[in-house]
Amino acid sequence: MRLWLAIWFALAVGLAQEPPPRAEEEIPIDFTCPMDKDVKAKGPGKCPRCGMKLVANLPDHVEYPLEIKTQPRVVEAGKPVEFTFEVRHPRTGELVKDFEIVHEKIYHLFLVSQDLDFFAHEHPAAGPDGIYRFRTTLPRPGAYRIVSDFYPKDGTPQFLVKSLLTRGTTRERLAGVPKLQADLGPQQGENLKVELVMEPPQPIAGKETLLFFRLSTAEGIEQYLGAWGHMLVASDDLIDVIHDHPLYTTLPQIQFNVLFPREAVYRVWVQFQRNSVVNTVAFTVPVKALR
Repeated sequence: MRLWLAIWFALAVGLAQEPPPRAEEEIPIDFTCPMDKDVKAKGPGKCPRCGMKLVANLPDHVEYPLEIKTQPRVVEAGKPVEFTFEVRHPRTGELVKDFEIVHEKIYHLFLVSQDLDFFAHEHPAAGPDGIYRFRTTLPRPGAYRIVSDFYPKDGTPQFLVKSLLTRGTTRERLAGVPKLQADLGPQQGENLKVELVMEPPQPIAGKETLLFFRLSTAEGIEQYLGAWGHMLVASDDLIDVIHDHPLYTTLPQIQFNVLFPREAVYRVWVQFQRNSVVNTVAFTVPVKALR
């Protein structure tokens, strides 16, 4: 009898000490910036770099077909041309008319000439038909890169690069890669001087480089299109194109981080706004391979 009581008491104590059944563990949800995917948070909010709303369980990237037409069809340097941009849904083929606003605009357009002397950051406007249009004049014959940056609603951000040849573009002109020389000295904009300091001083392909842009003054510096600066990077052969925004801002210094993908010479355009004036300056950065 005593042995039975001892066993019963031991079992009762053991049951009393068992932890209560645990509720099913919740799987943490990551909130990610659609534009700057390295920005993550454990809850909803806005991206500190671009202001975009953080998205839970960001879907896998799907490219949206983009058709670019010109009027006239054959573009001549020095003469006006109208571009039209038609974005199609990747499954239905329907014209996409609903977009998210990114950096205060729906459609960001960059134009870069083959010799990398011409650069433009523009914003096509939508017509009543939902097609985006933009008029300009290309300054010289040759090849151009047309870079489109937009975000279809319920889709994923798009960064699409296409090429355009003007009338009079020769095979010899296409075959040439501009011989760019390093240009890392201070650059003067409309009302702002910009200096560049890099870490490491010699960028290495495939490794992150810190770009510190030091402005000549903090007075009057304003956000431009929802960010303290915009940067476009293009390799000398126009194969690699990168659009980025500042990682840290402590005026008068603005920091971008970039990973140059290959050994090449890169043109780096940056834009900063001061007293309502947009300053666009360019640096030429040689990037070496890891030896």
